[in-house]
Amino acid sequence: MNRKKRLLALLTAIGLLSVTVVGCSGSNEESSGKTDKKSDKEITLMIPEWGVPSEELLEEFEEETGINVDVEAVAWDDIRDKVSIAAAGGKAPADVIEVDWSWVGEFDSADWLEPIEISEEDIEAMPSIQSFMVGDKVLALPYANDYRIAYYNTEHYKEAGIENAPKTWDEVYQNAKLLKEKKVVDYPFSIPLSAEESSTTALIWLTFAREGKVFNDDNTLNKDAVLSTLEYMDKMNKEGLLDPSNRTSSGMDSYRKLTSGEASFMVGPTSFVGRVNDEEESDVVGEVSPILVPGKDNTAKQTFALPEGVGVSKYSENKDEAMEFVKWYNSEKIQESLYDELNVIPTRTSVLEKLIEDEKIENTGAMLEESKLIKSPFPNGVPKYYSEMSKAIFDAINKMAIDQSSPEEAFNEMDSKVKELAK
Repeated sequence: MNRKKRLLALLTAIGLLSVTVVGCSGSNEESSGKTDKKSDKEITLMIPEWGVPSEELLEEFEEETGINVDVEAVAWDDIRDKVSIAAAGGKAPADVIEVDWSWVGEFDSADWLEPIEISEEDIEAMPSIQSFMVGDKVLALPYANDYRIAYYNTEHYKEAGIENAPKTWDEVYQNAKLLKEKKVVDYPFSIPLSAEESSTTALIWLTFAREGKVFNDDNTLNKDAVLSTLEYMDKMNKEGLLDPSNRTSSGMDSYRKLTSGEASFMVGPTSFVGRVNDEEESDVVGEVSPILVPGKDNTAKQTFALPEGVGVSKYSENKDEAMEFVKWYNSEKIQESLYDELNVIPTRTSVLEKLIEDEKIENTGAMLEESKLIKSPFPNGVPKYYSEMSKAIFDAINKMAIDQSSPEEAFNEMDSKVKELAK
């Protein structure tokens, strides 16, 4: 056989071998349903560390959908700036982005989020979704719940001879006076009063619980309701029922007065359901009970939620895949997994109920009942100027707390700014 024929025979043999290998390979893939090839579809997720799903969950999502998720863990404080900067250039900072409840109005006004289509049944299944809605539009799906619930130290109350948990804000006040008079604690009540966001949300939830209304239909402050709350806060402060350090300390420090045993009653984050019985964080293990938030004449008919959500960037080039991830991330199965892995309180009532029934969350008290009372205090959705409004409110509260203004003057100061913004 000459050289040319030998070369031709060799090439023919190689070709036949390739066909055989490919054929066998194809047969194996069909029988297993899997390939070693990396997914052709990929999306990016920008989220704080506390919301990053495990590798196992992300692999499960990829197996189910064929979509690979590239995660960028970013500090919460930096995400809003990254979204704004990217949007200015017409780009997506990521396909799926963290959306805090307080950013919704701004993000909607700037048209940075793609509306999400979900059923009425799903909307009803998670009350905290209201914070992510503007009119009928759903702009993000909540994955981390944080609603306000009340806590009281049962041992302190017994020591003071108080038999029942408070159901009204007048009872909270009267109980606080008795606890102080009997020297059970020096400062029985705790609420943020410093010049920071937590004081704004405190005014909102306290007004919402006491009066049932915070804002008028035109987004201005309801004077009767808000002024009444400011007078209540001022009374508690001036009568020495609140620790003076709350005027300068962070909101979290004011909440921790419950776990240190320095306060007997507070309304605060749902995370304290677990914190009060965590021996590493609490000096009052077994002493604190979560109860319904008090109201004017009985327990309040609504509470305020401050959830975290995920949405799809308007500038994403992978909107369908991003939507698929957002809905998967918000599903019942994944919400339960996120609690197991990250201790994230679920936003779906059914999942919270299951976790409580399975005793994965203990000492829950009124936690489930309160979760069903979540409503939005904003009649037209969170306004786009929320951050500016919040600063005006917490500055006015802090001035009142350090005796630089009266409740009436504090209201006028915040009211003037809110009216200007609402125009």
